[in-house]
Amino acid sequence: MKITRGLADHKRAPHPVLTIGNFDGQHRGHLALLRAVVETAAARSGTPMALTFDPHPITVLAPSVDLRLLTSMEDKLARFQEAGIEEVLFLGFNTQFAALAPEEFVFQILRDGVGVKDLFVGEHFAFGKGRAGRMADLLRLGAEAGFQVHPVPPVRVDGEIVSSTRIRQLVQAGEMGRAARFLGRPYALSGQVVGGERRGHALGWPTANLRLPPNRVIPADGVYATMALWKTRSFDSVSYIGTRPTFGPGERLLEVYLLDTQLDLYGEELRVHFVERLRGDLAFHTAEELSARIDRDVTLAREMLRAASQTVTDA
Repeated sequence: MKITRGLADHKRAPHPVLTIGNFDGQHRGHLALLRAVVETAAARSGTPMALTFDPHPITVLAPSVDLRLLTSMEDKLARFQEAGIEEVLFLGFNTQFAALAPEEFVFQILRDGVGVKDLFVGEHFAFGKGRAGRMADLLRLGAEAGFQVHPVPPVRVDGEIVSSTRIRQLVQAGEMGRAARFLGRPYALSGQVVGGERRGHALGWPTANLRLPPNRVIPADGVYATMALWKTRSFDSVSYIGTRPTFGPGERLLEVYLLDTQLDLYGEELRVHFVERLRGDLAFHTAEELSARIDRDVTLAREMLRAASQTVTDA
């Protein structure tokens, strides 16, 4: 997959078939767009492409907003490639770019810059200064510019429109099952295993500890049934996010207990997939009470992970 940054480095591809967006989360709605792009490009001997922005437009248009992302850049690019996209074009988003009128965006960027022939976007796509351009404008301008616009209806799950905003809300509320249905996969965080206070070892529940990435959406504090990936191996696990209030407030961490496995993962990269929340964070009177509750959490997690695995098998 080719990655291009800026139109100056972009070389015209055969019959560009394009979609545009931020693609944070690469959720089911995004995948519907990418699938349409890839299938159309194959039918027309064209090039499936995605145009996205760096940095995220919100950081320019509303810098006071604490933007948290669902997907790392590495994951975003990997999912573009998995979907069959052949070129990802990054355009730098700044105040000058944000000031482009809808007509300038269509003619300068899409026609003259990319040379697009088929454009797939969501039917509520907005573009240009102040998001003034709407689908009716895009259809008209696209016809004038010599390319065809294909509006794609939103994808709905559980009666709701799938969107990155809604998924962020679900993850932050700890509703990982619903978030997974919107994403099409469990939500995941990755990080390097760091040293901890080894309280888990003393309690009989040794954990691998990860610092939480500062720019990612973090699930609500509590205990989760999870799947942990290390290199090519996958482990059932129970994970905790919080500050360990039983022992007094500390650094907010992600702590991962691997079921039926003991590994020294210090310094290793670990990826954690959140299947479902078991409970919220709690403060216990004694370490013994905490250990007993963890035992119950592990039992419940085994049941949830077994059920999730069976659901995937049946599907």
